[in-house]
Amino acid sequence: MARRGRRRSNTGIPGLSYSWRRATGVTSMKRKIARSTGIPTTRAGRQRKFGKMMSCGCLTLSVGLFIIVSLILVFVLIL
Repeated sequence: MARRGRRRSNTGIPGLSYSWRRATGVTSMKRKIARSTGIPTTRAGRQRKFGKMMSCGCLTLSVGLFIIVSLILVFVLIL
């Protein structure tokens, strides 16, 4: 197994890093938006949220509602 190289910081000084996003407040703004809306700002987070919605509760509810509405339409058209 190959050894990984040491990770270098942005400044070249070990243990000290600088992020322009954190310095300007972009990171905190994205966090506030994500918390208030409930929608993650990262791509992986959005995919994970959508996958959970489709696999558990929301898909079951939507399929159930579709079946109920279609049965009601069938009964209304027959009568």
